[in-house]
Amino acid sequence: MRTEIEAHLKEKLIPFWAGLQDEENGGFYGYVDRGLATDREADKGCILMSRITWFFSGAYRALGDPMLLAKARCGYEFLRDHCFDREYGGIYWSVTFRGEPSDTIKHTYNQAFAIYALSSYFDVSGDPEALMRALDLFHLIEDKMKDEGGYLEAFDRRFRPSSNEKLSENGVEAARSMNTHLHVMEAYTELLRVLTEKKMAERESDRRAVWQALSGVCRIFTDRMWNPAKERVEVFFDHEWKSLIDLWSSGHDIESSWLADRAADVLTAGASSEEEKQCAAVISREIHDATAVMARAVYEKAFMRDSVVTEFENGRPAPGRVWWVQAETVVGFLNAYGKNPEKTEYLDGAGRTWDFIRRNFVDPREGSEWFWDLTESFAPTDKPIVEPWKCPYHNGRMCFEVMDRLKGDL
Repeated sequence: MRTEIEAHLKEKLIPFWAGLQDEENGGFYGYVDRGLATDREADKGCILMSRITWFFSGAYRALGDPMLLAKARCGYEFLRDHCFDREYGGIYWSVTFRGEPSDTIKHTYNQAFAIYALSSYFDVSGDPEALMRALDLFHLIEDKMKDEGGYLEAFDRRFRPSSNEKLSENGVEAARSMNTHLHVMEAYTELLRVLTEKKMAERESDRRAVWQALSGVCRIFTDRMWNPAKERVEVFFDHEWKSLIDLWSSGHDIESSWLADRAADVLTAGASSEEEKQCAAVISREIHDATAVMARAVYEKAFMRDSVVTEFENGRPAPGRVWWVQAETVVGFLNAYGKNPEKTEYLDGAGRTWDFIRRNFVDPREGSEWFWDLTESFAPTDKPIVEPWKCPYHNGRMCFEVMDRLKGDL
């Protein structure tokens, strides 16, 4: 599996996304339809630009090819020059193909992915400006997009509260969402990892602030989002954290199961004072216990026909399969196996999911990558190959994680 996935990264994913670089206007093209036609004048989603920047940063870390660092820099420069609002701060939702503001909503989720990308890019490039921008966004989230209960969702350009329709589904509009909090956790984990590993004395106050914020969002995960009675993370909430719908997002749960573990591990590694170490120990134990249950629940209840169902509403599984869920399943099952090597069913599940991906999701056409989703009979739908949400973040990360976790010692 490791050999196949490394080859897939080098021969399929990297060439496809590298070929989308917009040499004229900067960044990367924002839309490729099901027929593989690139719309060179489509808006460029800022989440997509962040995720592509993160992908090439991670690919360079994994493979060391200077071309990959150049692609990461292309993404970074577009973010820096076009996606940041120079007047009010923060990252836009989208810009035109030329890099002019298009959708100026400031969403917490979007700011988090920019932090994720900027932190990873700084890690491989050493560019101090990238770290400064990541920290600026961190402080912006903490100052303007958070209240005493947790993180809020959407704001207009001037940071006045706005509708959260972009991250609300299933007939509800959430005041707080699992998805936003999960990816704030992910972004802060990467930022803390970089600050801890680089050991920059001049950034110690920043490290402490990020450590404190990450410990807080980890607490929200265990105390507010995690539902031990139902062995799942709830999805959509009102302002007081009341769940709005009976929805089990099994796809997000398998993703959360390893992202939360990583957050706990980075929090522990980044603890410096005795107080921080004691706090991290408690959080780590609670998170690792919860995620073990979460992974088991997904394996036992949602792993069907060698793949994981995306979600269950009112106990009914959604039809078909979605690309990102399968990528996260490979990593989530490998993570569960790493925690419990005696549970070889998780290793088997990861391998079976990769075989399912290879047979059903990888587009065999030259110049393509993965299909977005499949029907109930596992036929590809007509959804585009690239658009603001369809990106190399999930499947690229699957490759990096498999390469890192399976190093020939199994």
